[in-house]
Amino acid sequence: MNIKIAIVDDNTFLIKAVAEKLSFFKDLEVKFSVMNGSELLDKLKDNHNLDLILMDIEMPVLNGIDTTLQVKQKYPHIKIIMLTVFDNDENIFNAIKAGADGYLLKEINAGDLHSGIIETLNGGAAMNPSIALKTLKLLRNPFVEGKKDNEDIKLTNREVDVLEHLSKGLSYNAIADNLILSTGTIRKHIENIYRKLQVHNKLEAVQKAKRNNII
Repeated sequence: MNIKIAIVDDNTFLIKAVAEKLSFFKDLEVKFSVMNGSELLDKLKDNHNLDLILMDIEMPVLNGIDTTLQVKQKYPHIKIIMLTVFDNDENIFNAIKAGADGYLLKEINAGDLHSGIIETLNGGAAMNPSIALKTLKLLRNPFVEGKKDNEDIKLTNREVDVLEHLSKGLSYNAIADNLILSTGTIRKHIENIYRKLQVHNKLEAVQKAKRNNII
């Protein structure tokens, strides 16, 4: 009997790469792929006859962590493995709290991905070693939720504007249009924001800004 899988990722190239890895195995069948969490929830309304979802974290409209939470509430029988580029602590912690059954990195090879899927469907938790290690550390030393970061972060009004647009999932081009600036200027603002907030990606920037009541 085939294992029915959906892939959720906002990058079509990565969807193809993952589907290709799965295509080596006769027992796995990709039923569909979608570009964000909102599209996934729409699809599941019509057909939630799925065994497992491979879920990206950073996506516009509805990110992977919020989507996982909603899928688990509505369709608890569907297993979810986060398949992501990032193994930062906050993502892992939030994904597990949202109900994710596993957490793997996108560069995983086809054989390990297949094993992870089988293991998860058998009630285990697929995790690559670096993530398993971080998860153990988090359990030993969980960071306090909602804590304010002590440092005094000073963003300009323009940077706050850009960050608010980012938090809505808008692209650099859309932000540039809205603020009547060039895309290059937006990139520069975003670089400054990342530097000041000491973060490496959009999700971290938005989460940290919200924690500090910047947005």
